[in-house]
Amino acid sequence: MPTTAKRAEPDACSLLDTDHRNVKKMFKEYETLTGSKAASASQKKRDLANQICMELTVHAQIEEEIFYPALREAIKDTDLLDEAEVEHASAKDLIAQIQDAAEVDDKFDAKVTVLGEYIDHHVKEERNEIFVKARAARGLDLVALREQLAARKEELMGELTGAAA
Repeated sequence: MPTTAKRAEPDACSLLDTDHRNVKKMFKEYETLTGSKAASASQKKRDLANQICMELTVHAQIEEEIFYPALREAIKDTDLLDEAEVEHASAKDLIAQIQDAAEVDDKFDAKVTVLGEYIDHHVKEERNEIFVKARAARGLDLVALREQLAARKEELMGELTGAAA
């Protein structure tokens, strides 16, 4: 039963799924703020939306640079990866609209809500289909891949937070 012991070790899928859970919490927090009438809520929403956008931008980039190419070599059915990349493109378009928005108004809230719905759909497909195929793929070292993803994520976060400062 060496596969059970191996599964317990954090792999690329568990790293990506941790990102998914963290962003989901931020979307829930944002949803709570949309009901607030406090004057400070607008700035809190802007800050939270920016954080969500940064996290998703980095997450999509590490998937596209490292995870998806490795999977393309390891699995036969790449239709799911094509779909995932199209979903990323749609999410990036909404992210740009959110980041460029002048006002934190109802349209802004709607864009963040729709982005959250896109991400929910994307996460379900990754969890239920892509991660399952990745973990079943022969010759794909998901633990080593996790190290690559973590290093690149740290590098990108440093660049983005440095640029924002």
